[in-house]
Amino acid sequence: MKCSMTGLAKTSILLTACPLLLLGASPAFAHGAERGLVMLLPTGFYQIGGALAVTASFLALTVVPDRWFRRAEDARIELFPTVTVPRIVTSLLAALLLLVLVVAGFAATADPLTNPLPLMVWTFWWVGFTLLQAVFGNLWAWCNPWSGPLAVLRRLTGIRLGAEPLFGVAAGRGYGPAIVLFYLFAWYELVSLSPEDPAGLAMVVSVYWGFTLLMMVLFGEAAWAARGEPFSVFFRMIGMLAPVIAVPAESEGRARIALTWPGQRCLAADPMPLTGILFILLTLGAASFDGFSKTFTWLGFLGVNPLEYPGRSAVIAANSLGLLAAPLVLSLLFFTAVAGGALLAGERSGTRILALSGHLVYSIIPISIAFHGAHYLTAALVNGQYLWVALSDPFALGWNLFGTADWHVTASFLSNIDGVTMIWIVQTLIIVSGHVVGIVLAHMIALRYFSSPMRAAVSQGGLAVVMVSYTVFGLWLLSTPAVG
Repeated sequence: MKCSMTGLAKTSILLTACPLLLLGASPAFAHGAERGLVMLLPTGFYQIGGALAVTASFLALTVVPDRWFRRAEDARIELFPTVTVPRIVTSLLAALLLLVLVVAGFAATADPLTNPLPLMVWTFWWVGFTLLQAVFGNLWAWCNPWSGPLAVLRRLTGIRLGAEPLFGVAAGRGYGPAIVLFYLFAWYELVSLSPEDPAGLAMVVSVYWGFTLLMMVLFGEAAWAARGEPFSVFFRMIGMLAPVIAVPAESEGRARIALTWPGQRCLAADPMPLTGILFILLTLGAASFDGFSKTFTWLGFLGVNPLEYPGRSAVIAANSLGLLAAPLVLSLLFFTAVAGGALLAGERSGTRILALSGHLVYSIIPISIAFHGAHYLTAALVNGQYLWVALSDPFALGWNLFGTADWHVTASFLSNIDGVTMIWIVQTLIIVSGHVVGIVLAHMIALRYFSSPMRAAVSQGGLAVVMVSYTVFGLWLLSTPAVG
């Protein structure tokens, strides 16, 4: 008697077995473009080398004297003074730019490669701007499109709109609204049928801008940005990794630019509550599933022939479930690793283990941003050129504002072995570096919770195994055959 399974049932089984998938690789399938060239490279050696590098960094930390880490906690090099720009000014400029882009989305060409709205949202803002946060800190606090308009409304009406909440937000809700909204954003980007359609994207951006403005009026700008608005939360957490920081000076409007090691501010940060932990793991789970959902492995498991890929509509239900389940599986791995390591190190208090989890989750942020950068690298290199062209003629009126309208977009570096090899090496370095930073940050956090360096190292054993496995998984995602 034969038994058959639906795609959704297979999805549940596959995601339950995700820890095993991290340690294995699929057979090679034929694939075109840069993936076909990547398959000519000895990617297995890169995966082994990446895993060994992350493992070696963990082992090295066990013999480094803990006093070295104590000295490094507050280490910084001050570079030069700077003048800070009022946030209201930069926010108003961002809101004005957003208005122009939305108008272009509705009124200009329907081609997402010539309309500036999809290119600015998905290439500049979601890829480039996100990576800038990891270098220069939380720029979104200055560039969000709500602070300035709210300040103007307060000035015009004489009412403290957004400055004081009309309704209180229960503390127990934590980051729940941000989790829901970030999942909806990820679903729109990764699962919906046409996230790059200019008119549709313009409508979504407009509705979200209005919704967020309303929430800030109802619950207070500061409160909603701190816990409810997902991009304010996301960019603030990424900004904690930045090696470039601004140290406030005694004079108002003045600061000094300083250089420190990535993630230093995570050490002094308060442990995240449970919902905060889940939010951070959702960002990594979404980035991971983005790559995994396009692989021949995933499509083959769903019963879809990747060589005759029917499009997003055929897998929308399975991908919706997968996007929801991926961060849940990742959360299970994270909590199991942290709790198991803490128990091995002699910690028996559930409260302290939860606090340790809330602090150690900061070590996941560099891994999340590494996945983000490596995954979107090739798309950014090509679509960034299209954006450069579109900015000169945003409304398709034949303008040439910046002299780039006749720029020739090229993707030739994706069709020769030398260019692809260079990109693959950069992607490998990004993935491995993110995990190494995560390993170091996790160890420094553990030293704050355990009385001896050895106990701190033991507590990190399970998390180190997960990070090594995720290194292999990340490199496999970048090298395995995929559609799109």
